[in-house]
Amino acid sequence: MTAPGFLFCRDPLRPGRTDPQFAPEAEVLRQTGARVVLVDHDALLAGDAEAAVERVPRASGAYRYRGWMVPAARYEALEQALAARGCALLTGATAYRTAHELPGWYDTFTGLTPHSVWRALLPGEPLPGPSVWAALASGLGPGPGIVKDFVKSRKHEWHEACFVPDLTDTDRLASVVGRFVELQGGFLAGGVVVRAYEPFVPGGEARVWWVDGEPVLVTAHPDTPGQVPAPCLDDVGEAVRRLRCSWVTTDMALREDGVWRVVEVGDGQVSGLPAADDGRDLFGALLGHGSA
Repeated sequence: MTAPGFLFCRDPLRPGRTDPQFAPEAEVLRQTGARVVLVDHDALLAGDAEAAVERVPRASGAYRYRGWMVPAARYEALEQALAARGCALLTGATAYRTAHELPGWYDTFTGLTPHSVWRALLPGEPLPGPSVWAALASGLGPGPGIVKDFVKSRKHEWHEACFVPDLTDTDRLASVVGRFVELQGGFLAGGVVVRAYEPFVPGGEARVWWVDGEPVLVTAHPDTPGQVPAPCLDDVGEAVRRLRCSWVTTDMALREDGVWRVVEVGDGQVSGLPAADDGRDLFGALLGHGSA
């Protein structure tokens, strides 16, 4: 059976080359003999999945995607376009959405991650009034909270579009939600999530890479390069295996009371490595695993 290949985003300015962000990773894979094929991420986001995969040889087998984040609906279109060419994605659209969006993985990680509630909202949809967000957050009780969408937060705009000092402050909550949605614009993913805030100790987050339910690598989080905590993985491993997704990441941080918490879950295909990490260890572990 032909070994799975990898689909990398092409360089928008030099279509014959890999996007510079992922070029070192693609080169590492080529050195192992893995098949590397370029796809057009811009075309995919624009809704032309057929054009996005036109470089993929027909009937060339199964692939893993490796590149920039893709909205779940566009990922499904990618899967369909590849199927029309007689190819497949090892991570199907359902599994991608499960790991990529918080509502897909949250129930599996209940008790291991901050308490969260959410409301679907499409980009450009009229923003509900303050009472809607107050009712949504009421299930979290009093205290601080975090606003994000189904995939990402805007933690670099912490006070204006992320952190709410008291979730019972209806005006403040509505202000943060409104600013967050405004800044996300057309990139709003799925809707709005409100999470209970949990204080973590300094030292950065650990990004744990899992393949078929087994932890194959722990790296620094891209936002805290050079800091690689050593989280306890026993309970998290059980949850990852229940999720039944082949290649995922868990971002973990140590809460001030000494308990390790899952901050985010992600699909491994679109999870980033720390700067200057060329993926050699990651792909070595991935290719050495039975399902790679």
